[in-house]
Amino acid sequence: MLIDSHAHIDGPEFDADRDEVIRRARDAGVSTILNIGTGDPHSGALERAVDLGESHDGIYTAIGTHPHDAKLYDDKAEQKIRDLLKQSSRVIAWGEIGLDFHYDNSPREAQRIAFRRQLRAAREASLPVIIHTREAEEETIEILRLEWSGSGLPGIMHCFTGSGTLAASAIELGFSISFAGIVTFKKAEDLRAVAKEVPLDRLLIETDCPYLAPTPYRGKRNEPAYMVEVARCLAELRHLSLEEIARVTSTNFARLFGLEKELV
Repeated sequence: MLIDSHAHIDGPEFDADRDEVIRRARDAGVSTILNIGTGDPHSGALERAVDLGESHDGIYTAIGTHPHDAKLYDDKAEQKIRDLLKQSSRVIAWGEIGLDFHYDNSPREAQRIAFRRQLRAAREASLPVIIHTREAEEETIEILRLEWSGSGLPGIMHCFTGSGTLAASAIELGFSISFAGIVTFKKAEDLRAVAKEVPLDRLLIETDCPYLAPTPYRGKRNEPAYMVEVARCLAELRHLSLEEIARVTSTNFARLFGLEKELV
């Protein structure tokens, strides 16, 4: 059993064959998917993600405003998320949220404000958070220490590509570290070195599909079925069997979200 801790299968990239993608995931041993709803919070994108989770067994949902869209986050967007949480028990996390200083699709100050507001809202809702950080390691940790430390709630550093220092700081704050297809790339030696050191009880795997397909599918549209390659890579790094990595990461996911009875 494998669990994809971060996917975007509600997006338009899967409109033509979504059911087949889900079937291929099941055939590959991916029993559970956490689908992340992102996009303009006023566009209906979040509702689309919630609807997908409501209509498919084995698919849970996270909703939040991505740093790319932080300039659109306002009182109305926050209230929409709060309302959707009340409508669906299958929404189990707030995210993805954070800072992206690589693309700067939203002004950095808008990103900081939206990030802090959403962390506070997630605390109020007693939900774990899904964190996106790119070229903003120090500020991400600084804000998490200010807004999340002491919450008693877990979270995920998703699609981890950062330093060992970032991983250690996040783990200290109660976060798990999730690796995607990048860890399989030929030039990702530094990332694989970090992946070797993450405590097994904080290790997760994901696709971040449709992006970042792992080797040997690199360049193609990613999908949950390909996650077995990420699991295989981590198994080799940790000198474990594929079955053991699947068991450990699935157990970690279930524990993080309080889903042991449903998933393990």
